[in-house]
Amino acid sequence: MSSELLVDVSAGIAVLTLNRPAQQNAVTPAMAAELSAALQRCDAEDAIRAVVITGTAPAFCAGADLSSRVGDVSATIDPPPWRVRKPVIAAVNGHAVGIGLALALQCDLRYMARDAVYGLNQVRRGVLADGYSHWTLPRLVGMANAADIMLTGRTFDGEEAKAMGLANGCLPGGEVLPTALAIAHDITNGAAPLPVALSKRLLWEGLGMSPGMVGQLETDLNNHVTKSVDGGEAMAAFRDRRQPNWTGSISQEWPAWDSESEHERPSLD
Repeated sequence: MSSELLVDVSAGIAVLTLNRPAQQNAVTPAMAAELSAALQRCDAEDAIRAVVITGTAPAFCAGADLSSRVGDVSATIDPPPWRVRKPVIAAVNGHAVGIGLALALQCDLRYMARDAVYGLNQVRRGVLADGYSHWTLPRLVGMANAADIMLTGRTFDGEEAKAMGLANGCLPGGEVLPTALAIAHDITNGAAPLPVALSKRLLWEGLGMSPGMVGQLETDLNNHVTKSVDGGEAMAAFRDRRQPNWTGSISQEWPAWDSESEHERPSLD
C-alpha cells in the first residue's frame, strides 16, 4: 500500500492510519480504495481481532480532497466499517468534517479529541452529506440532534459530541489513540471473537426489527455459538476455573441463513 494509508497489525489489532498530514488527511480516491482493501483484509483474517482507524496528527480527516479534481471522492467505503466482522474503533485524534466525520460514524466506537472541530458541512457546499450519514447519525444521536447537525452544517467540539452520544469518550488529542488501543486490547484479550462479531451485526441491524425478531435471533445465534469451537472452550474454562483461550474462527464458523428468512432477519453470510 502507498503512504496515504499506513497499516500496522500487531497483537491481533490492525491500526489503519490516514496519512496525508500536510492535507489534514483529506481523502483521495486512492486513499478510499486502500482503506476499502485494508478493511476487506481485516474482515477476512481471523488473526485480526479488532481494528482502529486514526489519522496522522494533527487531524483525523478534513474531508474530501477537492484540490486535484481527479476522480470522485466518496465516503462510501467497501466494506463500510459497520460491516466488518470485528469491532472497529475510530480514534478521532483531531478535526473530522464531511467525509472524515462520516467515516467515524460508520465505526462501532468513537473516541474523540476534546478541542477538535467536527461537522457534516456538505449542505454549506451545495451537496448532501453521504457515507451513510443519514442512517448512522440518527441512530447515534437521535433525530433532533441529527437534524440540527445535518440541516445547518454547523460545527461542534468533542464535549458536545460526547454530550449528544456521538462520542464514547472525549479526551485530549494525545490521549485518543492510546485509549482506543486500550479498548481494542481489552476486546482482543477478553472476548470471544464469534459472539463479538455476531453481537456487532445484531446491534447495527436490530433497530429495524421487531422485538420478537431480535429475541428469536438472539436465541438462534446463541444456539450457533454454543456449538462453536469457543463455545466448547467457554464451558471447559468455566469447569477448570481458568481464563478461556479463544481460538475460534469467524471466517469458518460464520452462520449461514436459508433464503426463506432473508426478508425477516439480517443476512449474516
